[in-house]
Amino acid sequence: MWSGPRNLSTAMLRAWENRDDTVVVDEPLYAAYLARTGLDHPGREEVIASQPTDLAAAVRALHAPLPDGVRVHYAKHMSHHLLDGDDLGWTAGFRNVLLIRDPAEVVASYVRSRESCEPADIGLFQQVRLLDSWSQTPPVIDAGDFLRDPEVHLRWLCDWLGVGFTPRMLSWPAGPRASDGVWARHWYHSVWRSTGFEAWRPREVRLSPHDAGVAEACRPAYDRLHALRLRL
Repeated sequence: MWSGPRNLSTAMLRAWENRDDTVVVDEPLYAAYLARTGLDHPGREEVIASQPTDLAAAVRALHAPLPDGVRVHYAKHMSHHLLDGDDLGWTAGFRNVLLIRDPAEVVASYVRSRESCEPADIGLFQQVRLLDSWSQTPPVIDAGDFLRDPEVHLRWLCDWLGVGFTPRMLSWPAGPRASDGVWARHWYHSVWRSTGFEAWRPREVRLSPHDAGVAEACRPAYDRLHALRLRL
């Protein structure tokens, strides 16, 4: 599942982790991204210490054998962890889904946790690069559509993957998980309080001129992906 930040990605992780037959991994490319870019994110040194900082090693870990009784390995990826010039060929070996959200909503949420935001931070450009690298168009899920009917979308995804849907995917216990990345204390407060997907509601978005410019710079990429979204 390739998402940008502030876009249902951790709630979606919870849904899949709540299955009996699934193991999940939270942002497995994050440490490599920080090591390669030198960016100063909250908890940077903890993140770097917690995961492989070599991209090839992180990718190899995604191919590790599954534990007994597990048939689904769910990876929550942040698409902005991919850098310009990265060879994306390895991604074609997985069943890929793109999770998108209106960029104005993403930017508004992002700047509540970090002081600044630039177009490359919210992942839409990288999602278009992924799309263009694959020979077949993947499922594209818009967060607004998903929240209007999570069960319909999850049933579709399960059918597409060839695994049975379970109502366990619609709710989960509140609180942190052992699978959460070490960065969770900086970003996951609302997810830790959640017990399921929140109902969709219209958002009133107010952005500074700079942040509005970031959202508009990303809008053509969003519009292209949005035109391909699942319509269930």
